[in-house]
Amino acid sequence: MSSPRPGRADARRNREKLLSVARDVFTSAEGPVSLEAIARAAGVGIGTLYRHFPTREALVEAVYAAELDEVTALAESLLREQPPEAALRAWMARYAAFVATKRGMLDTLRAGWASGAISTTTTRERITTAIGAILAEGARTGEFRDDVEALDVTTLLLGTLLVTTADSPPNQVGRLFDLIVDALRPAVTPSRSPSTDDCPPKT
Repeated sequence: MSSPRPGRADARRNREKLLSVARDVFTSAEGPVSLEAIARAAGVGIGTLYRHFPTREALVEAVYAAELDEVTALAESLLREQPPEAALRAWMARYAAFVATKRGMLDTLRAGWASGAISTTTTRERITTAIGAILAEGARTGEFRDDVEALDVTTLLLGTLLVTTADSPPNQVGRLFDLIVDALRPAVTPSRSPSTDDCPPKT
């Protein structure tokens, strides 16, 4: 099989670099970001950016889709490497990073969804499916309860990330995630202390 032509390989690398830089910029920016700034940070000309992403909406949609693909695929790979509880905690941390990226693109996403310039997604369904896979494995191994709906965990995660901001106390998100994981563990029935009725009669 012949190797890809150099031009195509360069174009693919430029596209991947633009997506990576745009993701970082959208995550860290506190205000609007120009496409020229993204191209400059990626080390390419603005013409190269427009060849790959003709509009801001096209770039935002590509970054969002790539992030969503990565987040949803991560659940399966984490389960191959870690027990369910550790896998869920690591996955939630990655999901929080995804939401942080989404915040930087939110205005463009909303406008694009409203106008039809950006296709609507099944984000919540895909996130819930990923969570469900981890919960099912945890229920199988006994690490998690078997009566929890994956959609309920999705709702808890979204609520946690909606009420926390950059001004929230350090590590607050982590503490809240730990509480979610703790709520998923099976209840431990306290051992009953021996009563006088349990004692054998004296002879």
